[in-house]
Amino acid sequence: MQRRIRQVFTSVKERTCVSYAKIASMGGFCDIDLIIVKATSPDDFPLPNKYVHEFLKIFSISSSSYRAFALSFSRRFGKTRSWRVAIKCLLLLHRLLRALPYDSPFRVELIRARAGGLLSLYPCNFRDFSSSASEDYTSFIRSYARLMDESLYCISMETIQDERTPYTDNIVLDQAANQVLDEEKLPLEMQDLGRMIEVLPKLQTVIDRAMDCWPVGAASTSFLVQSAMKHITRDTFSFYTTFRREIVVVLENLIQLPYRSCVAAFGIYKKAAFQADQLCEFYSLCKNMGYCGSYEYPVIDRIPEIQIQALETFLNGMWQLTDNSSSSNISTQTSDMQSPSTDDDSNDKVTGFDEVAKNDMEMEPLIQWEAENNNVGWEALLEASISTNSCMASRNEWAYGNHWAEGNRGQIQVDNPYTLEMTSNPFCQQPQRTTIYYGSCPNTPIIHSWGL
Repeated sequence: MQRRIRQVFTSVKERTCVSYAKIASMGGFCDIDLIIVKATSPDDFPLPNKYVHEFLKIFSISSSSYRAFALSFSRRFGKTRSWRVAIKCLLLLHRLLRALPYDSPFRVELIRARAGGLLSLYPCNFRDFSSSASEDYTSFIRSYARLMDESLYCISMETIQDERTPYTDNIVLDQAANQVLDEEKLPLEMQDLGRMIEVLPKLQTVIDRAMDCWPVGAASTSFLVQSAMKHITRDTFSFYTTFRREIVVVLENLIQLPYRSCVAAFGIYKKAAFQADQLCEFYSLCKNMGYCGSYEYPVIDRIPEIQIQALETFLNGMWQLTDNSSSSNISTQTSDMQSPSTDDDSNDKVTGFDEVAKNDMEMEPLIQWEAENNNVGWEALLEASISTNSCMASRNEWAYGNHWAEGNRGQIQVDNPYTLEMTSNPFCQQPQRTTIYYGSCPNTPIIHSWGL
């Protein structure tokens, strides 16, 4: 008895609102609230197209009408307890979202109303009091409202295009210029792939929400529910076609992506394999119900399990390669910091920095001058310098190109830039390599030279 009283009260309330809106509009006073009330009348007739076109006309004239519509829609959908009114509200919102561009202020105002608590699409607080099968209609309307909530945040794939590439008309570019353009375009392509990886999961989520709207019980036989399901099913056609096109682009450039992006793309691809089976079952049910024409349904690409396994093996190999390279770099840096370099011809370790510094400080000069013999011929001096240079080169060969982490010791190697020219000319002198050793005192460098 109480349920029956609620049904009668809800029906009378909704019809009274519609009657008031019709009377008010007859006097020439037309408001967005009145248009919404007339468009969402509690009857079994479908949503009239004239109200959709009327709203589009109002939006094109006045930019402030977006906010007025968001507030009026929030009040109408939030206060109703009739499933017919709720379905027509969602149908009106659905058709306006499809008709208006993505960057329209209409979407922004709806998101603002949702953030302010005026509009509650998910979680939806609607509950039907106007029919005996209230649970079936309530479940469908809540699923439909959640789909609309996801559609508000779904990014259009048309925005993921390279608009920064200049258009060249009647300009002939040479090969070098084309190569420069390709090198500049590569980072932009990586940015587009990164945005695709962020957008594709949202498309998958919208497809899941659309499949969750499948009506059950008494709701499946309602004409209004079937009309809403036609729009929902057609949306999945465009979503799946866009997803299938973009996931192919991501997989073709998978090798160029970083490891984390590859893992995210693999998760998307793995979910797509599971979602394809669900879509095939969903579309078969839609065909049986006659929601759309058979020619409208896209071909679902089934992803075999062997492709998932092959891609997973590839990612595991990439992870091992990345792990090994990073560990080798860390071990190389650690060994360079902990121990000095060793000789390539022997496996003996260096005794320590103190011993090396002591030996270098005790180095003999290049030429030994005898104090008691000042009349030395040039032949003897030349022979002494050659023997001394060879001795110094053998003693300091192990220290070539190495660095130490402690002390004040270092070395600078200076090569003659005219080495090739000198070696090709037999009359030139042999090029020299100079190594400057800094001892314990930075102001007293020790310079040694030897021939190459």
